[in-house]
Amino acid sequence: MAVTVKDLERIRQEGLKALKEKLGPVGMIKFIQMYSDGEGDYTEERKEKLANLKEEDLQKYLMEELK
Repeated sequence: MAVTVKDLERIRQEGLKALKEKLGPVGMIKFIQMYSDGEGDYTEERKEKLANLKEEDLQKYLMEELK
């Protein structure tokens, strides 16, 4: 049985949906992180992103997330 790219994408989507439903968003992310080596320099990237972050941007983001 050949597995197509569409099949793999559907499996990926369904898998993420199942993880989110069972573990919640935070649990899903933690589960995925256990199997991902990642790449790059997280600490340096975080410093760069936070250097330009304004308080009002953070407040706006949080208000949107709480809706």
